[in-house]
Amino acid sequence: MSILSLTPSHPLTLHSHAHFSPSPFPMSILRRLNLNFTNHRHSLRRRFATVSAAVRQDTTVWTPLPLSEIEPAAESLFHIAIDVSDAPDLATSHTRAGQYLQLKVADSPKPSFLAIASPPKLAIKRGVFEFLVKSVAGSTAEALCALKKGDVVELSQVMGNGFDISRIEPPEEFGTVIVFATGSGISPIRSLIESGFGAGKRSDVRLYYGARNLQRMAYQDRFKDWESSGVKIVPVLSQPDDSWTGESGFVQAAFTRAKEISNPLSTGAVLCGQKQMTEEVTSILVADGVSAEKILKNF
Repeated sequence: MSILSLTPSHPLTLHSHAHFSPSPFPMSILRRLNLNFTNHRHSLRRRFATVSAAVRQDTTVWTPLPLSEIEPAAESLFHIAIDVSDAPDLATSHTRAGQYLQLKVADSPKPSFLAIASPPKLAIKRGVFEFLVKSVAGSTAEALCALKKGDVVELSQVMGNGFDISRIEPPEEFGTVIVFATGSGISPIRSLIESGFGAGKRSDVRLYYGARNLQRMAYQDRFKDWESSGVKIVPVLSQPDDSWTGESGFVQAAFTRAKEISNPLSTGAVLCGQKQMTEEVTSILVADGVSAEKILKNF
């Protein structure tokens, strides 16, 4: 019988054995093998897509430039100036207060985003970008604050749209502008005030500036000039000493206590600092009738 099964008189028997021999593996194993192969293929596709996207998006142009000044500005804060006189295109690309850029330090793992503290006109007049940098342990900012005059860093192109002051102009129609800043968030606010935004033509311009204590409050030496330009400074300390007689707590609480918005429709605001502060101040202002379109942020 075994010989008959291989003869031409039984072709179906031969055909059946050739194409339907059982697999040596159970179906459950085959399914798992197929699933693992499919997942691996999808994983490779995702990795390739991520790498491709990174290559496409990494169009940052880096310019090596020297530090021209570095000195303490307050406790844990440093005033840093970078000479951009040899990079005129970079210097002139700073056109609006509130813009920022990336900065790289040699051997630092990743760049740091920094708002430009100096007004745009300073880069054109003196060829310098100034920054207020908070030194945070283990960060690029800490490495930057440890450098010396003459050391070279790398700057990206200027980024962001900054504070769009045209949304609260002309000054005669938006007489009230309330400015809020906390910590190193005062950096782009300095740029705004020293750029000039018609503060002297407005009836009520206030800056609520929050810090832990006076030792951590930068730019106190500029307050007099800022006030002479038409900006009333309201320092707010969250942990003052016993001799402090000014506002205490958080800036949003200090503003809530004062309020004094005569006409919400002619009021604008500028915010920079901690996320919680910007969110709470925005909610307070909108609840008081200030248009969200008139609340300016730089990020």
